Amino acid sequence: MKTIEVVCAVIQQGDAFLCVQRGKHKFDYLSYKYEFPGGKIENGETPQSALIREIKEELDLTIEIQKELCTVQHVYPDFEIQMTAFLCTSDNSTLKLNEHINSVWSNSESLNDLDWAAADVPIVEHLKVMRD
Repeated sequence: MKTIEVVCAVIQQGDAFLCVQRGKHKFDYLSYKYEFPGGKIENGETPQSALIREIKEELDLTIEIQKELCTVQHVYPDFEIQMTAFLCTSDNSTLKLNEHINSVWSNSESLNDLDWAAADVPIVEHLKVMRD
């Protein structure tokens, strides 16, 4: 099974985190699910440079990476991902959805109200533990 190395940004403003919703996906189990924005690491990129590039492409947003949060290994039916999550900030909350159909700023208490992609669930759990 193919393993894909990806990164995601847990963008925080105050006590809220940016959550973005996918549109229709070729794999139904990812369609319309919420996720933390990010994407694949390309050849020659560091995880941090890939994340900065992906967030600029997906959201037209400039971020500052604060620290690495956690790494998730998840096996979907058709592929496996290794996803490293980074806590990030941005001076600007205005974003443009280039690849997603919706975005919400959610505090850690209401993150569970969203329908998350399975690989993002451990990150949500990590954020709840950080809050406690």
